[in-house]
Amino acid sequence: MIENRQFRFSKGEAQSLGRLVEEKLGHRALRWYIAQVTDNEVVVEATIFTDDSDIDLEADSGEGAERPLYPGKAAVVNIIPTGVGCEVGGYAGDAAPATRLLSAAVDYVITNPNAVNASNFVSLERNTLYTEGLCIDHFCKGKVDLHIPRANRVGLIIEKTTPENLEVVYNVVNTARAVYGVDMVDCVVTDEAIGSRCVLNDSGAYVGTVDRPEEIYKATQKLIDRGAQAIGITTNIQDLPHDEYVKHFEGEFPNPMGGVEAIMSHMVVNRFQMPSAHAPMINLKELALVDQVVDARGAGEMVSQSGLCCVLIGLAQAPRLQAGPGITDIINVNNLLAVVAPSTCLGGIPTLYANRAGVPIIAVRDNGTVLDVTADKMGFDDVIEVQSYAEAAGILLALRQGIALDTLTRPMRTLRPAVDRQQARRDAAPRLALV
Repeated sequence: MIENRQFRFSKGEAQSLGRLVEEKLGHRALRWYIAQVTDNEVVVEATIFTDDSDIDLEADSGEGAERPLYPGKAAVVNIIPTGVGCEVGGYAGDAAPATRLLSAAVDYVITNPNAVNASNFVSLERNTLYTEGLCIDHFCKGKVDLHIPRANRVGLIIEKTTPENLEVVYNVVNTARAVYGVDMVDCVVTDEAIGSRCVLNDSGAYVGTVDRPEEIYKATQKLIDRGAQAIGITTNIQDLPHDEYVKHFEGEFPNPMGGVEAIMSHMVVNRFQMPSAHAPMINLKELALVDQVVDARGAGEMVSQSGLCCVLIGLAQAPRLQAGPGITDIINVNNLLAVVAPSTCLGGIPTLYANRAGVPIIAVRDNGTVLDVTADKMGFDDVIEVQSYAEAAGILLALRQGIALDTLTRPMRTLRPAVDRQQARRDAAPRLALV
């Protein structure tokens, strides 16, 4: 059973909130984030899955366990939260230019799929790690290593649908194989509809629920048995609010599908510990749009029949959570140079754990969201506020080069010895000679 709930904590507990939420919910929380911070309390919105058969990555890795050292590689986590209306990245792959820029400043940029996904289009540098959100959470907690493969064998779960829709899906699959060389191990059509649904939380952020999660589990196991190393999921999301979706394409509203997409991929990661991502099977086109030329940030979705192709391309190079054949490199939290996130959305697991570990957080003001969870409200200390992703890339370069940031700005503080200045002036004054 999947349930979306709110939890309230005292404002004084904000610094240890990650631990408190985990103590309260355990591994039942597929996804949670701080939705609101007031003078007295912190409001957490969580999606809970009550299935005791799920694997608990927290228990497997051990609290406080030290990760191995893989020196010489600098990584940044670039968080584009889904379902909260990010000005940059809240549409269809429109955070790809910013992600590419950040990738030029480090060895690896770790980002969630919606930062670069744009249906038929995707922008992925080889050092961009296409990493599912729950994998990023566990990476930032220091619970897992990311194993970077030459390529993954991809399996696809297709929700039970019409023959016409299946033709579209298989044409996309064959395009990914023929043009991008994606190794597709197999496709499994579910026995029943999965029933993925949009849910609007009180904060204005979109989450979701799934009617038949067992259909995802059964299909995933079949694909693993056939050799899959990454799992794509494609469904037609239900309860999609028509008016709000129109506003989304006009650049005025969060993407209603983002939250439920995250839930489905989280389910696969939580149980099977392997990369996963979701895509809409058929992109909705029959919308009462005022202007058929939509906001540029959502145009990739509007011109694509299906949302699937980008996911297959991304999963082909997604990092794995487990060692195995074909791994070319390994990184973990010890390689983390910084976490980049929207300045009003600092209540997610990556930023909470970065603050706890003393890892710099780069907060981007240009990337507004529907939330108002800022560094000041969270009481974070090591936050570097910047206006844009261009400025964030410059900060990353400075951090990587070991350049103190206060030496790059003017006026520059001058360090002097701590002395009694009045006494120093007396000592320096000319003295009269006795005749």
